[in-house]
Amino acid sequence: MRSRRIAALVLLGIAASTADAAAQATSLAAQNEQMFAEMARERAVAADRLQAIRALFARSGFIGQGNPAIARHPETPAQCRERLARERVVYADPAFEWICGAQYMAPLYDPATQRPEQARACIDQFEYPDLPCAYPVVWVKARDAALICEAEGKRLCDAHEWEGACAGSLQPPDYRFDLAQGPPNTAVERMRAAHNRAHAADKAWSYGPAYRPGVCAAASEKTPGCEGGGWSQCGSNTYPAGAFPSCRSALGVYDLHGNAAEHMNLPLAPDQMASRGSRELGHTEMKGSWFIFDRYRAHEDWCRWRAPYWHGSRVMDAHSHENYHLGFRCCKTL
Repeated sequence: MRSRRIAALVLLGIAASTADAAAQATSLAAQNEQMFAEMARERAVAADRLQAIRALFARSGFIGQGNPAIARHPETPAQCRERLARERVVYADPAFEWICGAQYMAPLYDPATQRPEQARACIDQFEYPDLPCAYPVVWVKARDAALICEAEGKRLCDAHEWEGACAGSLQPPDYRFDLAQGPPNTAVERMRAAHNRAHAADKAWSYGPAYRPGVCAAASEKTPGCEGGGWSQCGSNTYPAGAFPSCRSALGVYDLHGNAAEHMNLPLAPDQMASRGSRELGHTEMKGSWFIFDRYRAHEDWCRWRAPYWHGSRVMDAHSHENYHLGFRCCKTL
């Protein structure tokens, strides 16, 4: 009799676990569908493009705004919209939309020598899904980020484009391809060391010359017991995009620090540059920082800083890295 009770309890536990997993999947799917509807309504993303994006999300099973069963966001999208309305913050920019041919994108250019309309590329003003007051998409591999951008008619940004958007001035590519010798981790370390030395004197953040707590979406908390980054242990406790209007670069790009770190393309050769039309792409680089950075500054995050080869791979590797505080934003060649 006792063994039967134990067996029954085990079966009940398995059934409950299966039901919980199904409920989480359903909730994630519902959350994603709401986001897709907002993308269609707010950014006029076409139905055929949304269908391709929806398929990429569904194939992953994890891409979305985090595990809704455990995420604890400091602010809701509705609270974000209400507060920004009270503060009279408006993110729509008709001039940018005319230049970029899309809502919520900013032109990339050098203000010292160019006008915005001379830009040859634009970047999303917010982390994907590039909507004010929407939570950033996380749990996305670099490959899927590139494919989602492609489905939108955009592309993944090169590292120097993200850096220019942050620093307020797009500069010519400065990749030290001559140092890209040996295995990828060695090549990246040589290139990043030379790059970081070259820019150490002009260290800056999107909002100014020194790091300032409280300016960006970086004062949230990790889920208790979150160790190692598992789906069921670590909530994506992000803020709505654009919730911190002062976390803005001179080029009008937001949330480049805090909230979610971002996948970017780091080319190790000229034919791996997305900005020059490559679809092969280079290697992964994580840009920015994440939602607890004011509490735990684990690394540098100034604009032109290049990170170590953390969880490194080719961007288009099917096993490229994903986690609960890693997202992306797209660029677009004009």
